[in-house]
Amino acid sequence: TTDAAANAIPAAQTLARETGAIVVVTGEVDYVTDGHRIIGIHGGDPLMTKVVGTGCALSAVVAACCALPGDTLENIASACHWMKQAGERAVARSEGPGSFVPHFLDALWQLTQEVQA
Repeated sequence: TTDAAANAIPAAQTLARETGAIVVVTGEVDYVTDGHRIIGIHGGDPLMTKVVGTGCALSAVVAACCALPGDTLENIASACHWMKQAGERAVARSEGPGSFVPHFLDALWQLTQEVQA
């Protein structure tokens, strides 16, 4: 729930400060922190929590965004935003978890095309 994700922010900030890593807490609202700054990302759909692999996909998109130039915190927040956008697009086209997956992958691909344009 959002409350659970929001409640994890202090621990995420501490972890980020102690390790120098950027920490992501996912939920209805995703939170990204470097220990000092916090970015909240809204969107997505509850169906995403019922489909195996969306967390793994988020990890892959985050890794790709870490390789981009610029502010790593902002890049990781963008990864979370793209995942939520892809989820929203996929849910609009799917009838359930089974049809969600191909629509989700298509939406991720479409978003990369839009970003590159």
